[in-house]
Amino acid sequence: MPENTHLPLVTVVTPSFNQAEFLERTIRSVVEQDYPNLEYIIIDGGSTDGSLDIIKKYSTRIKEWVSEPDKGQTDAINKGFARANGQILAWLNSDDTYNPGAVSEAVKFLQDHPDVGLVYSQASYIDAQDRVIGSFPAAQTDRKRMLQGYVHIPQQTTFFRADLWKKIGPLDTSFFFAMDYDLWVRLSSLAPLVYCPQYNWANFRLHQQGKTVAADDRCWPEMLRVHRREGGSWFSIIQMKYYLRRILAPLITRRRTSMFENTTK
Repeated sequence: MPENTHLPLVTVVTPSFNQAEFLERTIRSVVEQDYPNLEYIIIDGGSTDGSLDIIKKYSTRIKEWVSEPDKGQTDAINKGFARANGQILAWLNSDDTYNPGAVSEAVKFLQDHPDVGLVYSQASYIDAQDRVIGSFPAAQTDRKRMLQGYVHIPQQTTFFRADLWKKIGPLDTSFFFAMDYDLWVRLSSLAPLVYCPQYNWANFRLHQQGKTVAADDRCWPEMLRVHRREGGSWFSIIQMKYYLRRILAPLITRRRTSMFENTTK
């Protein structure tokens, strides 16, 4: 993408804590994007595993970074966006990666569709060695579907407008898992969220230490909190999906364990 001072500034925030195993791959996927008007902010929670050496290695290509104790991932993301100057915002967790061209493609879509508040794409599941092991079940959704439990938004691929964030942010730090779902619901009350199936902007890493694997049982209760806050019924589709998931939990755990055993061989 040619240098153009009229392009909107994009801010990408990476929250991180003791993710040295994956952090460099995350950083490179951001700083090697072809979009010329990008600021990158890393909020580290006081890592002791060598993460700071990795961050310092790329410090000339990072707008700002801090390493200090925080209250967790949600708090770190909020701290990053409080420092952001971008007109378009995104966050990329320290074990995930962007694909080449992701930022420029997302910006072009938002420029071409000024009514859209958030855009997202397909995403791939990858393992600890960057091997693609599946596809995220991304699909077009809206406020009504989300409140029924049909999320289908891979957070790694999302880009949204800063002016909307200023109206409904920051993230709710009482959420450990579903802070992104809560944000999407609040954004959807202000502007459309649009899925671009022709793109694949990011990779969602699954590994044994990741939150998605280690604490998935906390996701649905938090989603139900959002549902009820927005006036949802106890006899809703999302409530039924929660009960079904609890019944199927042993099967889901066995399936994930088998998947990780296969990918580490």
